[in-house]
Amino acid sequence: MSDTHLPDSRAAWRAVFAGTGSGNGSDNAGGLQRALSGEPRLPLRAEPAWPDVGVTAADGTHAGERALPGGRRGASGRGGADGNPLRPARGRGDLDGPCFNLDVPADGYAWWYVDGISDDGSRAISIIAFIGSVFSPWYRWTGRKRPHNHVCINVATYGPGGRFTMTDRGETALRQTKDTFEVGPSKLTWLGDRLEIEVDEISSLPLVSRVKGKITVRPSGITDVELPLHPDGTHVWRPFAPTADIEVDLNRGWQWTGHGYFDANFGTRALEDDFSYWTWGRFPTRDGAACFYDAVRRDGSELAVGLGFDRAGRATPIEMPPLTRFNRSLWAVKRETRADTGYRPRQVKAMLDAPFYSRSAITTQIHGEETVGVHEALDLNRFASPLLKPMLAVRVPRRPGWRFADESVG
Repeated sequence: MSDTHLPDSRAAWRAVFAGTGSGNGSDNAGGLQRALSGEPRLPLRAEPAWPDVGVTAADGTHAGERALPGGRRGASGRGGADGNPLRPARGRGDLDGPCFNLDVPADGYAWWYVDGISDDGSRAISIIAFIGSVFSPWYRWTGRKRPHNHVCINVATYGPGGRFTMTDRGETALRQTKDTFEVGPSKLTWLGDRLEIEVDEISSLPLVSRVKGKITVRPSGITDVELPLHPDGTHVWRPFAPTADIEVDLNRGWQWTGHGYFDANFGTRALEDDFSYWTWGRFPTRDGAACFYDAVRRDGSELAVGLGFDRAGRATPIEMPPLTRFNRSLWAVKRETRADTGYRPRQVKAMLDAPFYSRSAITTQIHGEETVGVHEALDLNRFASPLLKPMLAVRVPRRPGWRFADESVG
């Protein structure tokens, strides 16, 4: 079944005012069939982290500012004994690259994220493939019971003629293997040395049009580490390729190359249940890339982690510059990132603005090196408000009945 229709915002609003997301937003299992490949899915589980992961000490120092043991690519054993916030990637079959064949539990999520900025800085892109689409109001309205019935490949382009597409699809639109993740007419494929993303989506208002083409991400190296974001292991960040080249070949004249990035996040609870605010940023450096994760948890503790990645994928905790505020987003979302003392970061390209979220290209300075990278700020207090969900429903249409052409309706 092709995806040529235009989003019907009236249908979304009817479902909103029904109060449950019924009709097109139904999570009813009747008639649904899982598009299984024959391979057993790997169960996604929470794995507790060591107690002091990424906690900022009272004197302002960071517990993780040490090199990895012996200069190896990952910490040995369980990790964390030497204060290092990283641990070897584990439990999902993704030590050497992504594994898309996951069985996500109720209330959970998995997403694989790619971004890129063109060589001349004029254009940018982001792609997020979701199981249990965390920003979908439809997933929340149905009680987050069946994440595989809320899947999506979100594509957003930034620059002249930029477009946004994010369709929440049902379980019949999902196919998974270890190396492929297919949702409706779009697909991610891991080929060992590169990630290929085939896109065929319809963008939302105001520029309703087909977004079709291919994105190729070529990592300079693959890491084998991950970062628990919460001490009980309910949220994990897996940075696959902090340094990469990206090639974009989309319709409507969107052909360019630039620097790219590839990671994933996994969780067994809703983001807003465990966090109130977070910022993340990835910045190219002369040696590879620097990434920063700062978050405020619901229990009042804070995550504060800075990591350097060389081009082979080796990771080392780095000394972090101060957390520095810069201008709020168009929706007045608070924004801050790491920057050398006395340097004020600034936005150089608006990417995505929402009442609870900001993604942008920003300039900052890290250890004397000025760099332009991608930054996000997420206000989960705002996101938790039920008043936002109807607004999101218009931006994120629900299409549960999509089926592959080679499958019977049954």
